[in-house]
Amino acid sequence: MDKKKWSDLSRGQKGAAIAVSAVDAGLRVWAGQDLASRSAAEVNGPKWAWATGLSLVNSMGILPVIYLLRGRKTPQA
Repeated sequence: MDKKKWSDLSRGQKGAAIAVSAVDAGLRVWAGQDLASRSAAEVNGPKWAWATGLSLVNSMGILPVIYLLRGRKTPQA
């Protein structure tokens, strides 16, 4: 299967790719800022691993969502 070039994509496909990229970037920024503002005790797992994953892994928004839902410890009442 040949890879498509940007010029081969339809207008709708280009729009979808841009939208997914924008959502992914926004989620990465949100998750990265949240991670930076927390102490290691407030994070499930090592902070360095989350930071590395959030900055290097291309997950189409999945990894930032996993961090935001499961990577943060809930405050104890």
